[in-house]
Amino acid sequence: MMTRLPRKFYARPATEVAPDLLGKLLVHQTELGLRIGRIVEVEAYLGREDLAAHSSKGVTKRTSVMFGEAGHAYVYLIYGMHHCMNVVTGPQGSGSAVLLRALEPVQGLQLNTSGPGRLAKAMGIDKRFYGSDLCLATSTLFLADDGHRPDAVRRSPRIGVHYAGEWAGRPLRYYVSDSKWVSRVATVSSRRVAAG
Repeated sequence: MMTRLPRKFYARPATEVAPDLLGKLLVHQTELGLRIGRIVEVEAYLGREDLAAHSSKGVTKRTSVMFGEAGHAYVYLIYGMHHCMNVVTGPQGSGSAVLLRALEPVQGLQLNTSGPGRLAKAMGIDKRFYGSDLCLATSTLFLADDGHRPDAVRRSPRIGVHYAGEWAGRPLRYYVSDSKWVSRVATVSSRRVAAG
């Protein structure tokens, strides 16, 4: 049995929400049936001060949802072709979010789910879901807990944020170390996250 994550789960700092998302389920009720994947890799983005975060540029049409209420979806397009999904975290106005990077397929997923663009494509997530409230009982896209907890979680620097100066090396990527679905094995030393 799975339980939809409540808003209070998201209304915490991204660095707390990110590791807690590992093992949770991303669920999309489509016209063709349920698509479900277990989250195995995420990245935390910490708001205005984080030079790797889209919200570092302030409130724009693109980033406005990041400054809103926690528990909403921030979906954007990269390279003109790939959608990526984040969940908004923290207090309103913080501009923080967690990027979903990889899923372990659970149900109804036929495509590769390793990497944020492939994850969104496999789950049927696109710009239509920008700003969706993941906490509403009527939402067809949401995150849920079925009691599963990963055995080993590690941290490493985020992927593809070399432009972000000192922020590029911060260990804000969290992943399940024994999952074959993780998008990329860390090329620099990673740290094990203590169980809480």
